[in-house]
Amino acid sequence: MQLSRRQFLKSVGLTVAGGMCLPSLGIDLQPVHAKVADLEKTDKIKAATNTTTTCCYCSVGCGLICSTDVNGNIINLEGDPDHPITDGALCPKGMNLKETGASNEHRLKKVLYRAPYSDKWEEKEWDWALDRMARKIKDVRDADFMATNASGQTVNRVESLAFHGSSNVNNEECFMMYGFARSLGLVYLDHQARV
Repeated sequence: MQLSRRQFLKSVGLTVAGGMCLPSLGIDLQPVHAKVADLEKTDKIKAATNTTTTCCYCSVGCGLICSTDVNGNIINLEGDPDHPITDGALCPKGMNLKETGASNEHRLKKVLYRAPYSDKWEEKEWDWALDRMARKIKDVRDADFMATNASGQTVNRVESLAFHGSSNVNNEECFMMYGFARSLGLVYLDHQARV
């Protein structure tokens, strides 16, 4: 059967109009879009370079398979089923490790500052932010430093500042950070891996 140009354009127009009306008829196209995105990701992973590595977030050291594209961007992370300890299992931190990397296009790259009572964020330089944090810490420490307690005992502490360590550092870095926090007189020290 041969279609005339007019019949072809009518059938294409009806098909497009029908496709646009499907959501209003109660037909959900989200699963179709999700499946297409999943197929695109699968094609990318097939062409990717797979490297085994270790999660940095805690002392367990879960095994990861990191898939990177030709530019070195991470396109997929999953647990390594051959890892002797975790057998491919990952916690939420390990599963979302990709989001903290440079390949995450939503990752903040600039310092954003919002002044008190303001509704706008301003871009600032890193030097400005570091100087401001140092000034704030010094001001609080100078105002709240206690050399002695109520009984007259020497305590040399600051109770209005706290330090919360990161599980993304190794033992040596953590030792140095805790030493620095204690040198400021901080007594409230905690670590993210404990949480």
